[in-house]
Formats: sequence, C-alpha cells, structure tokens
Amino acid sequence: MRLLSNLLTRFIRNGQMRLIDAEGTTHVFGGQGPGPVVTLRISDPKLYNRIALNPELHAGEAYMDGTLTFEDGSDVGDFMTLFSYNRSGLASAPSQQLLRSAWRGLKRWHQANPLGKAAENARHHYDLKTELYRLFLDAGLNYSCAFFEHPETDTLEQAQEAKLARITAKLAAKPGMVVAEVGSGWGSMAIHIAKTTGARVVAINVSPEQIRVARDRAEEAGVAGLVEFRELDYRVLEGRFDRVVSVGMMEHVGIGNFDAYFGKIRSLLTDDGFAMVHCIGRMRPPGTTGPFIRKYIFPGGYVPSLSEVFAATERMGLWVADMEVLRLHYHYTLQHWRRRFAANRAQAAALYDERFCRMWEWYLAAVDVGFQNGSNMVFQLLLSSQVDAVPIVRDYMMRPAMEPAAE
Repeated sequence: MRLLSNLLTRFIRNGQMRLIDAEGTTHVFGGQGPGPVVTLRISDPKLYNRIALNPELHAGEAYMDGTLTFEDGSDVGDFMTLFSYNRSGLASAPSQQLLRSAWRGLKRWHQANPLGKAAENARHHYDLKTELYRLFLDAGLNYSCAFFEHPETDTLEQAQEAKLARITAKLAAKPGMVVAEVGSGWGSMAIHIAKTTGARVVAINVSPEQIRVARDRAEEAGVAGLVEFRELDYRVLEGRFDRVVSVGMMEHVGIGNFDAYFGKIRSLLTDDGFAMVHCIGRMRPPGTTGPFIRKYIFPGGYVPSLSEVFAATERMGLWVADMEVLRLHYHYTLQHWRRRFAANRAQAAALYDERFCRMWEWYLAAVDVGFQNGSNMVFQLLLSSQVDAVPIVRDYMMRPAMEPAAE
C-alpha cells in the first residue's frame, strides 16, 4: 500500500479521495482544494502496486473486474472528475513521467494502421452488436459530436440533426455532384446529404456490420439510388469527387498516416472541389493515447494536436480554407450518451455481460472529462487544393438556414 499511498498523496490535492483497502482501513487523500469527494474500495491487495505503477490502465481494469468499487454514493463519473481536477499532479510523479516517456517512444507502433490491421482495429469497436449502440445513441445512430444550439434544452436527436445540417451546409453540394464520404458509420451523413441536396454519395467503411445497417437505412429513407456504400479502406478508394466529407474517421488513421490521409483526400478532389474533415483534436502539444482506451476501446486510435494536423496539410499542399472549433459540444453529447447507457444498462448486460458494462461506463466517463475540463475539442476543416475552390465569404454556409442560394 505504501507505493500507492505515496502516489495518491502527491497526486490528490483538490477534492478528496477516501480509499478503503482490502483490510477495511480507510485512507484519506487530498482536501487542500475544491473538488468532488470520492469513496472507493480496493478488495484485492495485489492491485496496490499495479495501480501505483500504471493507474490509467490498471484502475480501469480493476473496475471492470469488480475489485475496485465505489461507495457512499460515488460513481465512476465522480472518480473521473476527481482525476481531472488533479491531472497535473499525476503527470508530475516520477513513475508516471517514466511511463509516459516509454509510451511516447512506442506511440508510432501503438498507432500503426497498415492495410488490413486498420480494418481489424476498426472492427474491434464498430462491429459490436448494433443493438448496443441503439441503447445510447440517437435514432440516427450518429456516433460523433453533436451540435448544441441550446445545451440545456436540445434533445440529442435535435443536436445530431443540427450537426448533419451544419456539415451539409458547409459542403454546399448540389444535384449532379458526387460526394465521397470517408468513414460512413451507420449511414446518417450520406443519407442526409442525398436527401437534402440531391447529390450522389459514395460512402466507404471497413466495418461490414455498419455497412449492412447503412444500406438498410438508405433503402428505408428512399435514397438507395443516390447512396452507394462500399467496404473499403480509404487508401484504396479511387476516382474524382466534387466534395469529400470525413466525420470521426481521422482519429483512426494513426500518427504515421496523416500524410497518406490528407494526400488521399487531395487526390480524390476535382480541381474545383473541396473537403470537410470533422475530427477530435487536442489543444495541447502532441501526446499519446491513454492505455485503457488503446487496449480496450480504440486500438490504433490517436487524437491529433492541431500542430500535427496543419503540418500534414502543409506537406500535402492543401489550403485550410476554414476552421471551426467545437469545444464543449462533445461534453454535452457524452452526457446524453452516459445517461442513456445508464438507463438501458440491463439491456447492455443482456447483450454482453457485467464486465463489458463496467468497461463501457469507464470509457464514456473518461472521454467525457477530456472534453469537460481537459484538452480535447472537435475541429472542422474545409480543405482544397485551389485557393478559390471554397467560397471566399463564409456566410455561404448559412444560406440554407436563411434563404435559397442564388442560381
């Protein structure tokens, strides 16, 4: 217990952690500054040193296994909030500095996504039963950041529809155009573009389960003749397109493939075409993917810093014609997802098991605090190879909400 106590004494300053060990003794850490009070119990003494050496991984695994539990009304969300209030203290611990240095040295290996492996990594997450995702997503199965005009009153469905409409407005697609969607999810973006603009959409994905659902949904929406879903890695898509859209896909590219990603987008565009990329980013310098998320949720995934993104667009000769940063929108989105998952937890356990539910709770709570008071945000870029491909007045994006565009 000594090693863990030393770490927690150094780490927990704001808020308070009440830790009940395997012998029933309560240890209190923190209290110097404001923050939540969290009570947790560790029932296996073997965890003391494991958690001390790699808390981000082994605390999550202990929660999954039921050997780390919460008491006195505390829950995993409170724990994550306490962690976020004391993030700098953990990073300054010598053992954690050594661990992070090792992760940085291995991050290109951790985030390698060659052909074949990229599909395997994506299927690890997205080929889970669609019924699971229906338990916490909106009716359209949008699994990316929504757009909240009024966070206090907007429903998740309203906010996801607003996201789709906002991206479609940025694309300014018209009948007769062909749009490539890189990473189609369950099809909502492609269906929305086809229904509202009349453009034809070629949407690619490496998840067979998502493609199956997307094709059924396009048929139900009456746009099957305008939307084609292909099981394909982005690197092997060929053709020229008036528009390219990519929502929540770049996070799965991996740090060694940014040039390939943006280079492929450039090669897919017609001379006067442009692309819209929507991706989670970080406002701090380049980092690493947390070990729990990397192992259990998104193997091969990486959230880029803006410096990494812009270095790649510069190398690929792309104009960044527009950029929008959505800061708290994903926090509001995750709040909805977490509430819905909690309300439908019994159904999730029936689909999988208790350990899976605990893993999912840990994942959603960990990501949530990254947007609430961490360094994560979402950026949307408009990219083109020609300086005049994107309208020079940004107001064009608002025309669908104001009045029809002039012919």
